[in-house]
Amino acid sequence: MKISLVTGGAGFIGAHVTRELLTLGHKVVVLDDLSGGFKENLPSAAIFIEGSITDHILLEKLFTEYNFNYVYHLAAYAAEGLSHFIKRFNYNNNLIGSVNLINESIKHKVECFVFTSSIAVYGALPPPMKESMTPCPEDPYGIAKYAVEMDLKTSHEMFGLNYIIFRPHNVYGEYQNLGDKYRNVVGIFMNQLMQNKPLTIFGDGKQTRAFSYIGDVAPHIANSVNTKEAYNQIFNIGADKDYSVNELATTVMDAMGIKGEIRHVEARNEVVHAYADHTKSHTAFGSKLKFSLSEGLIKMANWAKVTGVKKSVTFKNIEILEKLPPVWLEK
Repeated sequence: MKISLVTGGAGFIGAHVTRELLTLGHKVVVLDDLSGGFKENLPSAAIFIEGSITDHILLEKLFTEYNFNYVYHLAAYAAEGLSHFIKRFNYNNNLIGSVNLINESIKHKVECFVFTSSIAVYGALPPPMKESMTPCPEDPYGIAKYAVEMDLKTSHEMFGLNYIIFRPHNVYGEYQNLGDKYRNVVGIFMNQLMQNKPLTIFGDGKQTRAFSYIGDVAPHIANSVNTKEAYNQIFNIGADKDYSVNELATTVMDAMGIKGEIRHVEARNEVVHAYADHTKSHTAFGSKLKFSLSEGLIKMANWAKVTGVKKSVTFKNIEILEKLPPVWLEK
């Protein structure tokens, strides 16, 4: 039996990857500090350990005790826009924590390190974004992700650590944190609709993204270690068709069966058009998509209605207040 460590496994994507790994017959150990995830997201078959990837002493103990075959690194605070205002937190969690994991993976001869990076590494490069492009991130979150990618490359060249890097984008679905007002626009919209609040859109809403249902992403991440040709490669993964945020808002209303209002607020500093080419991942994993946007949103909406409204929590310890969008200060 293969033993896999899933960091951030109580979070959104991590909880789905954990389930997929259990289905594939892995023994799964989940490490999560519950800062953005929930213990109830986890299946009982997973071994849960509450802790942080920033705790290198804890990581040393876990790697020694379990002798992991694979590491699936999904733990991150994935708020691109907010990362400008929480630089220290961002780099400690998304970069230094990742380096702690890479160190232990090298020392304990992990067979493959699977890392969920982000489309944020491309910055404002012209879409569709391709793996052959030289990344040019525009926010601290993307910078941290790209730095980890580069460290994995050098770790393979220096120590022989195999890796697979995925660059997912705008993933949505069940187990998303509906109470996080800084990231995951689909969850934010659904939570606002259930409270009869207007849907908040930054700027004119003409920004475009390819919104990706989790059921088209998690299975390929989990099963990737069984595709040896994927080792030491980078893959975009997600939906192929892009939509404007305005179009998304209307489609979310339809999925929820709630006609809401839209509130446009001041535009924030963000990439306007971001969607990716998936030719490489389709070739490697046969990952043609199973769910359209409307189909995926209906599945998430059914879950959200059962889950219910989640209170939005204000991020503590904002490091820089200058130019912070006023809507993020609202309760």
